[in-house]
Amino acid sequence: MGFSLRSIVYLLPQVWRVLRAGPLTVQFPFAPPELQEGYRGQVVVDAARCRGCSLCVRDCPAFALELEREGREEYRLIYHPDRCAYCGQCELSCQFGAIRLSNTFTRATADRDTLTRVLVDRRPSPPPLDE
Repeated sequence: MGFSLRSIVYLLPQVWRVLRAGPLTVQFPFAPPELQEGYRGQVVVDAARCRGCSLCVRDCPAFALELEREGREEYRLIYHPDRCAYCGQCELSCQFGAIRLSNTFTRATADRDTLTRVLVDRRPSPPPLDE
């Protein structure tokens, strides 16, 4: 009997505190989400600052970044958000300040290929076809 009485004495103030606080749910599909400061979402790259040094690719623990190099100044930086751990290591590794993590969500999709994005494309455009 003493054990159940102690439990009730402990639980009643806890229940009262929770009832007074009100609901803690979010209104998300009906209102914009409220993100905490410092939330890390999608990888965003300032293509003008990117030098193709591949430090971000080498330091990414989840292999979410890929650098396709076709020459010294010709490369593509590809981002795979389905692999990304949103750890921010790419942002810390970039010596040129080209990469940052925004506070936007990656939208859900049933097709994995639609997630892959080319962040930087430094390949020469093909010459126009003469007819």
